[in-house]
Amino acid sequence: MKKINLLLVVMLMLTASCFAQTQKAAWPEMKNFHKYMSTTFHPAEEGNLAPLKAKADSLYYAAKAWMGSPIPSNFKADETTAALKKLNIQCNDIWAAVQGGKTSDEKLKEMITEAHDTFHKIAGECRKADD
Repeated sequence: MKKINLLLVVMLMLTASCFAQTQKAAWPEMKNFHKYMSTTFHPAEEGNLAPLKAKADSLYYAAKAWMGSPIPSNFKADETTAALKKLNIQCNDIWAAVQGGKTSDEKLKEMITEAHDTFHKIAGECRKADD
């Protein structure tokens, strides 16, 4: 009976540890930004710039909120900070271009593609190797 109890305690501790690591890796601001990125970039890939034009402000505000949030420990702090600053500038430039109304759809597509690449750098390359 003692062995079973000990086994249960060990299993519960391992489960709690795995759950804590999963929780540590969560970054709600990144998830929120991704929502705007995916709903603007993917249509732009297909030549539909309407979602980007409609959500350029939200894309920027989500990037700004993401940059202002604490960086989880499973990300490289310096690289992530630099990439988030770059992403914020890119999203601000997109919003300004949309507001100005003089930027071609082709240029907007190029701009959102560059911001998308920066997003993927953060989501991938900026993570620590053990994650």
